[in-house]
Amino acid sequence: MTSLIIFAVILILLFFIISIFNTLVKLKNRYQNAFAQIEVQLKRRYDLIPNLVETAKAYMAHERDTLEAVINARNAAAAGLKVAANNPGDAAAMSQLAGAESMLQGAMSRLNVVMEAYPDLKANQNMMQLSEELTSTENRVAFARQAFNDAVTSYNSYKQSFPQVMLAPTFGHGADAKLLEFEDSQAIQAAPKVSF
Repeated sequence: MTSLIIFAVILILLFFIISIFNTLVKLKNRYQNAFAQIEVQLKRRYDLIPNLVETAKAYMAHERDTLEAVINARNAAAAGLKVAANNPGDAAAMSQLAGAESMLQGAMSRLNVVMEAYPDLKANQNMMQLSEELTSTENRVAFARQAFNDAVTSYNSYKQSFPQVMLAPTFGHGADAKLLEFEDSQAIQAAPKVSF
């Protein structure tokens, strides 16, 4: 009888440990999938920016520095995304992406200010359509980033709870996942203003 009780306790403990492992895997997969959604939206955004710049070039020939700054910031952000996509949740990768996104946001803001001085550009149908798509994509990025941060928070909260905190490193879940936070988070909370 005693051996049956010991066997039952060991079996329950084994199922409990398996449950912890499976939940850690599920939560990690959830935040990695959430980052994949951010990646899709950021790639869409990065694809729109060169089209926006090409449309603006015809009207803004002497604003070459501003246009080049936007393209350079876009390329840096795309490189940061590539690094972050290889290891979503990694602190260094998320910081690099956040910094690159902040640079891109600043370059796009400067471009918007410069474009205000060109009424013909503001009235251009292609420019209006590209700007609308960019604004829509910015909103999608914000929602995807929120979902990613929610998934990372769930993963970290579960992993840091007792008794998971004792078992997680053994199962290969040692480091906490990093939230994707941008340096200018207050400015990002507001929808981007693209006025034409």
